[in-house]
Amino acid sequence: MSALLEVHELSVAYGNVEVVHKAALRLEEGRIVTVIGPNGAGKTTMLAALMGMLPSHGSVVFAGKEITRVEPEQRVGRGLCLVPERRELFAAMTVEDNLVLGAFHRYRKRDKSIAADFHQVYGLFPRLQERRQQLAGTLSGGERQMLALGRALMSRPRLLMLDEPSLGLAPLIVRDIFRVIAALRETGVSILLVEQNAHAALQVADYGYVLETGEIVIEGPSADLASDPRVIESYLGLVSSHTA
Repeated sequence: MSALLEVHELSVAYGNVEVVHKAALRLEEGRIVTVIGPNGAGKTTMLAALMGMLPSHGSVVFAGKEITRVEPEQRVGRGLCLVPERRELFAAMTVEDNLVLGAFHRYRKRDKSIAADFHQVYGLFPRLQERRQQLAGTLSGGERQMLALGRALMSRPRLLMLDEPSLGLAPLIVRDIFRVIAALRETGVSILLVEQNAHAALQVADYGYVLETGEIVIEGPSADLASDPRVIESYLGLVSSHTA
């Protein structure tokens, strides 16, 4: 398969402190790749750099083109989209208006297929359709995550980057969110998933990377990582059988 995203020697620093050090990863079209690791490992920083929101060194190639110096807005236009850990919804706007904003750059191009995408999002998240006129700030945590995902899908991304989508959610909601993530692969959307819930992430992903103190220390097919003693000891342990 052709690579949709190729990252080589990506380094990101805050002042004199290097948070990500010469990281390399590859994501093929139509695949789900996960990056797991402890708090403070640099996972969120890596996603922000890939989105162009933080200065970085190294090379980022998306859909065959170097985008290391491309502005975030242009990356969105090329099909790269980030759902941040904090979701960052417009709390004083309705669910439907938040979704409309997700397709803003398509409105400017007078894209006539936007209405069909509303149906797709509401099909994935029926609860959003029920609450489409409700203010985003009044939604539950799970509903906010659904809305954040739906808003991102309205931009028609080729690569959807998800930062801790299960954070702070009840187990049943986490299950629903990961079911949707798996379903999105069938629609052709490629996904880069950053997660602390290693068990759920490795179940849904095709390939995985383990990031520790800013460096990739282990990588491989998700099934191999899930049975790797180092990963089991550090990230799965007894939680694996309990969650299953």
